[in-house]
Amino acid sequence: MARLKSYILGGATLGCAMAIGYIMQYGFALPGGQQTSDAGAIEVTDITLTTSGLGAPRAPLTGAQPEFDGPLGSEPVRVAAAADPQASDISMAKTVTVPGGRSTTPIPPPECAISMEATTSAGAMVSLAVDAPCNANERVTIHHHGMMFTDVMAEDGSLNIAVPALTENALFIAAFSNGEGATASAEVTSLAFYDRVAVQWKGDTGLQLHAREFAADYFTTGHVWAESSGDLAAAANGEGGFLVRLGETNAPDALMAEVYTFPSGTAKKSGDILLSVEAEVTEVNCDAQVEAQTLDVRGGEALRVGDLTLEIPACDSVGDFLVLKNIVQDLKVAAR
Repeated sequence: MARLKSYILGGATLGCAMAIGYIMQYGFALPGGQQTSDAGAIEVTDITLTTSGLGAPRAPLTGAQPEFDGPLGSEPVRVAAAADPQASDISMAKTVTVPGGRSTTPIPPPECAISMEATTSAGAMVSLAVDAPCNANERVTIHHHGMMFTDVMAEDGSLNIAVPALTENALFIAAFSNGEGATASAEVTSLAFYDRVAVQWKGDTGLQLHAREFAADYFTTGHVWAESSGDLAAAANGEGGFLVRLGETNAPDALMAEVYTFPSGTAKKSGDILLSVEAEVTEVNCDAQVEAQTLDVRGGEALRVGDLTLEIPACDSVGDFLVLKNIVQDLKVAAR
């Protein structure tokens, strides 16, 4: 787990390249925001090995990714100014060298300037628009207060994605493998009305995040997961939750995340949301160790982070699922 944790913290160091003193003082939270709370290692005590059905066949999550190759923070980063300079206290530098990194290189020509804009939207989501004309078809890593995922730029050098915010004062970083990057920030005041749980990993781990709203059975209405992701409009109306899968599975060195959101502050029904992290045993991950992290923000409290290390069963269990019920706490919802 130390290797994964150091990588993710290395991603935070990438943000330090843009404002190293800032991150050292405030961590992942912006001034006035909430600090990240590290819950430490998660003790896995309730593991159920099921057949591939749990009542019905499951669609496997596909796409293999290579291993990490070290912290991104070892590279110099040249940062474009935030979309709204007044939205952040970060002092932007044209060229920055991370301690221990290589010397900085000249600022790219204006036609290759990288920019990113962040706009709040319904469901405490943030729409990100990255423009990098000279980085067409390249991989880019998005960092957001400890959450990281890999995406791929379009042929015209653009990327438009929606990301669930993890803090009200939300900072986003777009980083390319050559050290170029940009930042943007947004104020997400509606986050206090939502509870949000995320699981992030690298590689073909077989991990999945499942939410069974009001104790719904698997594969029925109210079971929210990657193959039945819920309805953002329903969430905005307090009627149900939704799940977002972040990351491009076919990108080199891809980082992935799944984020479940429930509108606890405006819920129209009382009951429990049963949450579980599940791992499909595949030919890729069988008889291996899987590492991941959970990120959890509820009721306007500080973001909490937990580390997970899981031993996948031997390859004669391919097709079965591990159901990990104690990785994230269930949500208890009261109607408003």
